[in-house]
Amino acid sequence: MAHSGIQEFRLPDVGEGLVDAEILQWYVQPGDRVEVNQMICEIETAKAAVELPSPYAGTVHELLAEAGATVEVGSPIIRVDDGSGGDGGDGGSSASSEAAPDAGEEKEKPLVGYGEKAASTKRRPRRRPGAAANGSGPAPAAEPQAAPAKAAQGPVLTKPPVRKLAKDLGVDLRAVEPTGEGGLVTREDVRRAAEGAAPAEASAAPEAPAPAAPAVDRSALEERIPVKGVRKRTAAAMVGSAFTAPHVTEFLQVDVTRTMKAVRRLRERPEFAGTKVSPLLLVARALLTAVRRHPEINASWDEQAQEIVLKKYVNLGIAAATERGLVVPNVKDAHAKPLPELARDLQALTETARAGRTSPADMTGGTITITNVGVFGVDAGTPILNPGEAAILAFGQIRDMPWAHKGRMKLRKVTTLSLSFDHRLVDGELGSKVLRDVGAMLEDPEGVALAWG
Repeated sequence: MAHSGIQEFRLPDVGEGLVDAEILQWYVQPGDRVEVNQMICEIETAKAAVELPSPYAGTVHELLAEAGATVEVGSPIIRVDDGSGGDGGDGGSSASSEAAPDAGEEKEKPLVGYGEKAASTKRRPRRRPGAAANGSGPAPAAEPQAAPAKAAQGPVLTKPPVRKLAKDLGVDLRAVEPTGEGGLVTREDVRRAAEGAAPAEASAAPEAPAPAAPAVDRSALEERIPVKGVRKRTAAAMVGSAFTAPHVTEFLQVDVTRTMKAVRRLRERPEFAGTKVSPLLLVARALLTAVRRHPEINASWDEQAQEIVLKKYVNLGIAAATERGLVVPNVKDAHAKPLPELARDLQALTETARAGRTSPADMTGGTITITNVGVFGVDAGTPILNPGEAAILAFGQIRDMPWAHKGRMKLRKVTTLSLSFDHRLVDGELGSKVLRDVGAMLEDPEGVALAWG
């Protein structure tokens, strides 16, 4: 039970349905003075790294979880002395009446490495070779069996191929002296019987196998990386998506020479001063325009209701590679943003993601996603859908390639677009139309609705 004046701060759910988080670092130590909303620690959830503010003002009394520990949501992580003090003797107060259920909660959700452990299961010890079946002690070592005498009666123990060999050689198996384990007649026994030779003395017992080469311990040359946080969540989400939604991927090579020229012109405009303008911006605008023309691509599948949910807004996800793994933050209401604002939001989103500071709110609610694999020097791929979305567009690297242009073969800027979609929601016709429209807009970016208001 906490003393009067000691306040416990429990790990909150900073996302949607998170169950635990890792304490990355503490900004305070016991004895430090803290204020309300002062950042006290940094945690990594399954979605992003987040800083937690203190809900109390006072002096840090105790840290209940070490940096590096994984803590369940609802578990206490820090105690703060708010200075209210007292002897804690008011046993009839509401504070003491609440202490019992709090203690019960702590017992149900202990910190990793702290508190009571669940009943552990014990692995039954593996039986050693030669150990008795009842566990009373080792059985005596098996003695090599001498060749048994000829069987006077009963079935002959052998394998079907050996029986066939004996029949082909005209050998009576009942007259063959077995040398195999357990009185089994072997192929060699049949051949010796056919040749009229006595079994060799050495064959009375199986030949000892050659000693195996000693195993090489390579553990010192291996590195084990714990899968947790963002990487753990991403892995689980991708497996769930891959084995839940029937994926189809289509590819389209596009001449983006005019898009590259448009990018250079946009960089010179005052509206984009201080903003990074890249081909990804026009790919995003092209996809948003295609969504407006074909709204069925911006949907999700409601398994419980067996319904398709059409989204009349576009939260555009941008897959970003970070040190903690792949994250997919999204630009909220991207369909309604002018091009300069969309450029600034995309830049801020990717910079925040790479710095590991993406908020849980930016990670949820996406409706369609772009993954830019071209930045890694990759031409194309078959991207896996972000869970809950109907489509994802992969944008490959832009390369100089020979291309038929105005009846002549020329070197042009060419890229490959890959569109993966959930075949429950999107049929081949719809997916092809969306991919075709995105490609057409990138081939002629000034001849389509890419202007901003």
